[in-house]
Amino acid sequence: QVRLVESGGGSVQAGGSLRLSCLASGYRPRTNCMAWFRQAPGKEREAVATFYTNSGSTYYSLSVKGRFTLSRDNAKNTLNLQMNSLKAEDTAMYYCAADCEMCYAILDTKCPEGNFGQGTQVTVSS
Repeated sequence: QVRLVESGGGSVQAGGSLRLSCLASGYRPRTNCMAWFRQAPGKEREAVATFYTNSGSTYYSLSVKGRFTLSRDNAKNTLNLQMNSLKAEDTAMYYCAADCEMCYAILDTKCPEGNFGQGTQVTVSS
């Protein structure tokens, strides 16, 4: 069974940066699609960045494009999300997910509910 552990969250001021990491272990991937989601209080969970592990292709939501960057560290088996120019509206719990579908269509990206990590909190103060 997949185990995903997120880290790197914290509190920063607007304009600052954070780097989130997702450590995946204990599973054989069914798909090549991984994703970072976020959920703010009172809002639905949304995918913000997706990644194809076989090609390295990345996709971003319009709200983060140009500010967030995905990268994979194969040696550490982590999927990292570099977040720059953070805004107050980026405040949310961020989750990593694996074995997802439709990474190329980020608005429609779906991941099994059991394949999300516990999340890491990002708080941006203005």
